[in-house]
Amino acid sequence: MRRSGRLGAPEALAKRDPARRDQVDGASEAAPELGHVKLVAATALLAVFAWAYGPTLIALVGDWNREPDYSHGYLVVPLAAFFLWVRRDRFPGITARPAWAGLSLIAASGVMRLVAARFYIEAIDAWSIIPWVAGSVWLLCGWRTLAWAGPAIGFLWFMVPLPFRAEHMLSYPLQGVATNLSCVILQGLGQPALAEGHTILLGEHQLEVASACSGLRVLMSTVALAFACMIVMRRTWWENVLLLASTIPIALAANSLRIVLTALLARHVSGEAAGQFAHDFAGWVMIPLAAVLFGTILWYLDRLFHSVEPVDIRSVMRMDRTGKELR
Repeated sequence: MRRSGRLGAPEALAKRDPARRDQVDGASEAAPELGHVKLVAATALLAVFAWAYGPTLIALVGDWNREPDYSHGYLVVPLAAFFLWVRRDRFPGITARPAWAGLSLIAASGVMRLVAARFYIEAIDAWSIIPWVAGSVWLLCGWRTLAWAGPAIGFLWFMVPLPFRAEHMLSYPLQGVATNLSCVILQGLGQPALAEGHTILLGEHQLEVASACSGLRVLMSTVALAFACMIVMRRTWWENVLLLASTIPIALAANSLRIVLTALLARHVSGEAAGQFAHDFAGWVMIPLAAVLFGTILWYLDRLFHSVEPVDIRSVMRMDRTGKELR
């Protein structure tokens, strides 16, 4: 006769050895006390975080309001919470006792803040939030919970604007690539387009590809989108590598299409229409366009490789011609 349930390890041990029953009961009684201690510790960590990072968070909100390229910062934390909800079926549980090794990440965040203050790099100060959060999760919940929450915690990187020097180093070459690629597309459409530095000569019109049109915003948004797909869709490692590699051509294609449409409006409609499109409408269209291109790659991958379900050959041999199993 099969039993309907199974005793856990502590209960089974206590049943086999009554002498240890008091130890099991003591551990069960200590569990609520540990829970209260962790609740107090979590409250204290949250209060310290609010006190230490309050000015940093206010500065981040100011950057999101002031710089259009980073206005997506408001969505990063809600998306990170959504990723945790999507992965809830893999939640490993919380350890009974604190993992003191988590203090090492909290200490690392403090070192990052010292470096940021010494060299006046605000981005490093904001990025130190990530090891602080990771260390707190490790300390209170354990290593396995940190590994489960790691992708969502890492996603917080996208809420911090890049340092000015890094942004300039990325924007300048992207401007050149966008200018040349747009000229190639315009020439393919039969337009007399020539590239001169970061300027497109189109007949009597001159279009300057400024740093704001470099495509850095589209690139960062596309990388964030790829990262989100990697978390939610749980694809194989080589598919994740392919998705990350596709972010660069997708961002370049979306930004070049914006420049091409602006150039065509300037040549065939008016400079005012081209300016309104480039600064008002196109800024909202590029990211959805990049998402469509990214979805096309995902659609192609799903149809390029089909999942195969393994079949036990012994079960196949026991079937008759109608597909029913022989007895």
